[in-house]
Amino acid sequence: MPVTLTLDGRTSEPSPGSSLFACAEQLGIRVPTSCHRDGRCKECLVEITEGAGLLSPPTEAERHLRGAYRLACQCRVTAGDGRVRAHTMRRGRMRIERQASALAARAMPSPPDPAVTRDGGRVLLDGDAIDRYRGALHGVALDLGTSTVVLRLLDLATGEAMADTSFENPQRFAGSDVMARIQYAAEYGPEPLVGAITAYISRAIAEFPADPATIYEVTVAGNSTMRDLFFRKDVGPIGRSPYRSITEAEVIEGRRATTAIADTGRGCGLPVHPDARVYGLPVISGHVGADAAACLLATGLADGDRLAAVMDIGTNTEILAGSRRRLVAASCPAGPAFEGGGVACGMPALEGAAESVSLGEDGAFRLGVIGGGEAEGLCGSGLVDLLSELLRTGLMNEMGRFRNGARRIVIDRARGLFLDERDVSELAQAKGANAAGLRIVLGALGIEAGDLDVLYLAGGFGRSLPVEPAQRIGLIPEMPAAKVVPVGNAAIEGATIALLSLSKRRELESIVSAVEHCRLETHPRFFDHFVEGCQFRRFAS
Repeated sequence: MPVTLTLDGRTSEPSPGSSLFACAEQLGIRVPTSCHRDGRCKECLVEITEGAGLLSPPTEAERHLRGAYRLACQCRVTAGDGRVRAHTMRRGRMRIERQASALAARAMPSPPDPAVTRDGGRVLLDGDAIDRYRGALHGVALDLGTSTVVLRLLDLATGEAMADTSFENPQRFAGSDVMARIQYAAEYGPEPLVGAITAYISRAIAEFPADPATIYEVTVAGNSTMRDLFFRKDVGPIGRSPYRSITEAEVIEGRRATTAIADTGRGCGLPVHPDARVYGLPVISGHVGADAAACLLATGLADGDRLAAVMDIGTNTEILAGSRRRLVAASCPAGPAFEGGGVACGMPALEGAAESVSLGEDGAFRLGVIGGGEAEGLCGSGLVDLLSELLRTGLMNEMGRFRNGARRIVIDRARGLFLDERDVSELAQAKGANAAGLRIVLGALGIEAGDLDVLYLAGGFGRSLPVEPAQRIGLIPEMPAAKVVPVGNAAIEGATIALLSLSKRRELESIVSAVEHCRLETHPRFFDHFVEGCQFRRFAS
């Protein structure tokens, strides 16, 4: 029996010696590349999820890759029989979150006041001419997540969102969390990480419906590590006590006024106007980065008197709570489980992901899939639904053990989808870190979850997070559903506000300096709260 290759859900029986790149072409799957398949561009990443032993050994061009990642142009099918499963770095069109946009619109000055303006036939950046007018003024907002990257193209003259896209962060070959990538950068240097993300972002920008030469500003949100890596800064200090970006250290030392950072399009290697400004939003403190700052902008948390909290749940969950009188923030080392990482059949919330799961009386699982069609895996909201259904029906207990000593729950046998005990453990630990972080932040304010006027759930995960199932498993607190408000990708919304409003950008730089950073790694109750949070039981408020 020949080797069977399943790549991005499509199956073939390749001849021995065929590269995965060639197999992808035959299956009609586009694999990113900008070289002649000789391993130089490092863009044709694939993740091998089954059958790695049926593939050729890694080549010198793949020396920088860790784990199950290979370059499609270097990796070849060997003789033998069995199954190989793999996928490319998944891409998808981000759904524009109208609810989040409406929330962010309330924080936006009217009319917008971008840094890029036009004076007759001249394009001005902060009042200085940088180009002749070419018929349009464009900008790009970028949310550089550990697991998923989102870009949005905007018309700076009107504020209109023209296009958006998202893709898996190709830096995942270095590890799924920020500490792994910091360690990787120390061992191999930052170049492979910077090169990979820059190539993918550049390809996304080139595919936007705009002349790249008319893109005059890019705003970047992301956690401290992702942001600083993108700007080619040393991320080593973020990985060791006191866990600070070098920009934060320089502010403390009086060597700079803000943790915001800027470069040019040319300096960042992006296909935009060479003199365009690439602006990194300010980090708050430690691992509470520019993505958390963007959430502040999008939710207006610092503008009102009501008590509110924001949970941007992801690999590095950010939690912000308080009001304009006092704000406390923390970063939770949750890991990538709720973004699909570390879970055998997990995947980011892109097309092909099951985002909802229900279990019928007939014992069959029913899946709601992003984009329709067959499920390729389960994203975070689908995993929450699944855990909730297993609890509701007694197939899993509060400790995460399956009924009758089972080790695996089969969800879709034909598609090979399942959940096993190791997956449950990963999800329990991610949930425990998130719950512990929220309890500690609220405790620092002297309040409980029941005192909150609103809990904002941010991120692509938060957009579709089912409230009752999330409360059943203890991911979010017990509180009236009306107080739980999904706000979509607040980080991209905040980056959009920073792009369209110079005044809001300056206001944010001032606000972040007043946010109190709660360091979970040194908190005496973190471990107790974490252990309690790992159990699948309701989070009492």
